[in-house]
Amino acid sequence: MFNNSPMNDDFMIAAIEGNAADDIKRILADPRKLFLTQVDGKWKSTGYSMEIFRRLQVNEIWFEEHQEEPSKYVSKVVCELQVEPDMANNEHYMHGACGAYLTDMCSNIVFLAHGMATNNPTPSVSQQINTIYHSPASVGDRLRIVSTTMSVGERTMTARIEIWNATRHRLVVSGLHTKMSPSTFSKKSRL
Repeated sequence: MFNNSPMNDDFMIAAIEGNAADDIKRILADPRKLFLTQVDGKWKSTGYSMEIFRRLQVNEIWFEEHQEEPSKYVSKVVCELQVEPDMANNEHYMHGACGAYLTDMCSNIVFLAHGMATNNPTPSVSQQINTIYHSPASVGDRLRIVSTTMSVGERTMTARIEIWNATRHRLVVSGLHTKMSPSTFSKKSRL
């Protein structure tokens, strides 16, 4: 299903710009591998809109000191994707739900990158996703998706996502995604 040859890995790593370590680039280079699910005893990338996510290309991964808080780091991941008919509404523009989906999935990539870079991966669940729609993107347009961490703490994390139309040089969607640590379940009922 996936080509894991060292030559393929080296090519994928070299194609990703940024100051991220090669190990991080290797893991994030193929987004299909990030959300595998076991189906009939085999690991597969299946689930909601995975056909869209499989086409996502990670182009840049950056880490730098936070300008306002030098003891913290900011992570940035830039991805690209072409708008295809399965992403569009009946007017042949990217559907708003697809913009929200890309906001969710691309912010997850930047959270993973941040966790790997700081050696502090944190399991999390979505608390809120806000999206603002600025302009349409037509089928065939190329999207540039810039995801940047804003705040990453022990219990909550927030990323800013901007989906740019690289073909027409316009902002299509901007969004914020806040995630939190999942609740743990107690074996004892609280009723």
